[in-house]
Amino acid sequence: MTQTKTSFMDKMSAWMEQHIVPIGTKIGNQRHLAAIRDGLAILINVTIVGGFAILLAQPPIPASITEPSNFFYAFLLAWKNFAAAHVGTLLIPYYLTIGIISLYVVCGVAYTLATKYKLNGINNMLSALLVYLCVSGAVNLETASITIGNLGAGYMFAAMITGILVVEIAKFFRDKNITIKMPDSVPPNVAATFSALLPLCFSVVAFMALDAIIKAVTGAGYASLIYTIFQPLMRATGSLPSVLLINILMTTFWFFGIHGGNMLSVVTSPITTAALAANAEAMTSGQALPYIYAGSMSTVFGNWMTYNALVLVLFLFAKSKQNKSIARVGVVPSLFNINEPLIFGIPTVLNVYTYIPMLICGCFNCAVYYLLAAANVVGRFYITLPFTIPGPLQAFLATGDVKNILLWIVLFAADIVIMLPFIKAYDGQLVKQEAGEEE
Repeated sequence: MTQTKTSFMDKMSAWMEQHIVPIGTKIGNQRHLAAIRDGLAILINVTIVGGFAILLAQPPIPASITEPSNFFYAFLLAWKNFAAAHVGTLLIPYYLTIGIISLYVVCGVAYTLATKYKLNGINNMLSALLVYLCVSGAVNLETASITIGNLGAGYMFAAMITGILVVEIAKFFRDKNITIKMPDSVPPNVAATFSALLPLCFSVVAFMALDAIIKAVTGAGYASLIYTIFQPLMRATGSLPSVLLINILMTTFWFFGIHGGNMLSVVTSPITTAALAANAEAMTSGQALPYIYAGSMSTVFGNWMTYNALVLVLFLFAKSKQNKSIARVGVVPSLFNINEPLIFGIPTVLNVYTYIPMLICGCFNCAVYYLLAAANVVGRFYITLPFTIPGPLQAFLATGDVKNILLWIVLFAADIVIMLPFIKAYDGQLVKQEAGEEE
C-alpha cells in the first residue's frame, strides 16, 4: 500500500516537473514581470518606514481607554496625546514614502529592467521618473506645484507600465545604434549620459503626445486611464475565491517542492502592494479601507500560522525520534516565520499527512478572516512590517486592530485541532519504522 502511494506521488511530482514547473518558471522569468516583482521588492524598506509613520501618528488605541488607570493605559494615552499634537510632523515620512509610492515604483521597475538589459540603470531610472512625472497629472501649472495625491497607490500600475516602456525604448535605440556618438576621450560616465539623451527626448515627446490624445478622447489623462482599467482587476483578484485559489496553489507548489511564493509573487506582489498602499492612504484620510487582500494578509493568516500550528503539534504530541528532533529545531525559527527547517526536515514535500491539513487550515483561516474583515468586524492590513515579526503581533500591528490578535489565537487553536489527527497518524508510521530499524 505504501509503495503504491509513493509511486503515485513520484508520478505526480514528475508530471508537475514536466508540465507545471516550466510554465511557472517561464512566468517567473518573464523579464517584465520579473522587473515588476524585483522592483517592488526594492521598496520594502520604504513601505516599512511609511507604515511605522502611520502607526506612530495614528496609534491603534481603543476608544474605550479614557483614563490612565494603570501604567500601560497611561502610556497609551500619552502616546495618543503626543500623536494628536504632532500628527503633521509624524506623517511626513508617510507622505514621502507610501504617499508618493508611484515614484518609487517607476524608479524600481525601470532600474531593475535596465540592469537586466545591461543598460545604465541610473540613467534609465531617472529617465523613467521624468517621463512619468510629465504624464502623471500631478503637475499643477497654475500653482507651479505637484499634487502628491496623483502619485499614490492608485497610479502604481501606470508607473509600472511607464518604467517598462521607457526602458524598452532605450533598448530599441541601443540595439539600432541610434545614439549620440562621443569621442573616445570623453569619460564613460559622460558618454553614457549622452547615449541616454535621444531615447529620453523621444520618450518625453511620445508619452506627452499620448497623454494629450487620451485627454482629448476620454477627458482624463494617461495615468487616470490606466488606473480606471486596473481597478476591476484589483477587485477581482481580491475576491474570496481568488484568495482561496492563491492559497491552494501556493500550498500545492510547496507540496511538490516548488517555492510557492516565488511562483506566484510575480502576479500577487503588484496586487497586494497596491492594495496595501491604497489602504494606507485611506487610513490617513479617515476613510474606510477598500481592500481585504492586501500586504501580508494571506501569509499572516495562511502558511505562517499553519506552520506554527504544525510545529506545536509535533512538539507536544510527537513520539517518533525524527519528529521530536525536528520540532525542537524548528519551533523557534517557525515563531519568526522561518519555515524551511520544517519544510525540508519533516519533510512537508510530497507528504500527504501535512499537505491535506495545511491546505484545509490555510483556506479556513483566510476565509474566516476575509469574511470578518468584509463585515468590518476586524481591521484590514495597511502597514508593511518585517516578515520575522511573530504572527499574532503582526496581525495586530499591520492592521491596528487588537481584535486580530484574538482572531489569530482562535484560528491557531482550530488549526491545532485540524492538524492533530493527521500528524498523529504520520507520527505513528514513523514510530513503527524506527522500531523496525532498531530490531
